Amino acid sequence: MRIVRLVWGCADVGPSALMLGEFEMGDQISEVEELERIFADTRAEPIKISYAAIKYVTKNFAEVIGRGGFGVVYLGGLRNGMVAVKKLFATMDLSELFATMELSHKQFLDEVISLAKLNHKNVVRFLAYCVETTLEVREAEGKLADIEVQQRFLCFEYAPNGNLHHYLQEKTHAHEWSVCYEIIKGICHGLCYIHDKRIFHLDLKPANVLLGANMEPKISDFGLSRVFNENVATVVTKNIAGRLGYMAPELIDQGKVSLKTDIFSLGIIMIRLLVRHNDTIIENKGTYSCSHDCDMFNFAVA
Repeated sequence: MRIVRLVWGCADVGPSALMLGEFEMGDQISEVEELERIFADTRAEPIKISYAAIKYVTKNFAEVIGRGGFGVVYLGGLRNGMVAVKKLFATMDLSELFATMELSHKQFLDEVISLAKLNHKNVVRFLAYCVETTLEVREAEGKLADIEVQQRFLCFEYAPNGNLHHYLQEKTHAHEWSVCYEIIKGICHGLCYIHDKRIFHLDLKPANVLLGANMEPKISDFGLSRVFNENVATVVTKNIAGRLGYMAPELIDQGKVSLKTDIFSLGIIMIRLLVRHNDTIIENKGTYSCSHDCDMFNFAVA
């Protein structure tokens, strides 16, 4: 498959072109200043910013600080603090593009809608988002097609101590009980808050719990989250996704989603903190058995 990216430009480098560049730079700086204002005001709502502003903040995507199943995360800098910018993955396979484009756009909208509702110290703070559309000509099976490709970005507060997955892997911390207790308590507070907002996270795992400057936990990555009405307690879905080992058995076996789905994931995280290990979970495709973790938990509390 051949991909041709179309870029329209102008060879004019006279005064009018330079003036246009100055106007664009002015807009970019104005957006960054607005983002800095949002960063400083914890009550401010997230804003939409341009791709140029995203490139400016990340210094043209200079430093990667994380990768996941849905995207790559870059470090960004403001005059009053650091931010994390997540670029969501987009498929480059034409045969899969049309099938996944609608789903990926829905996941992006779901995450933006969910994050915009949240403001809690134990939930990662959402600052801004960006959608950039480019036109590409893609060749597959001898045919060319004009495709509008969207790049999607989410901008968050930066958590300097990484995530809980890395914390569990680092033996130097020795997983002090006081720290573990505060992490468990913080996750519980954050999860209670989002459930009160009728948001089900559905992908709660150590990698999606960030750790702030004082090791305070912040629930992140709402790409699989769903918002439900107050009169809905349980739904059945065919779109089952998440990390096996942290997914509730009724979700795997029957596609049932409820508040209990997140509570099961929370329980596995708590066991991992209590037994102080982060060994690989056997990712069976049937009902999850936690006998190994439960045996270790019984040993730890005996």
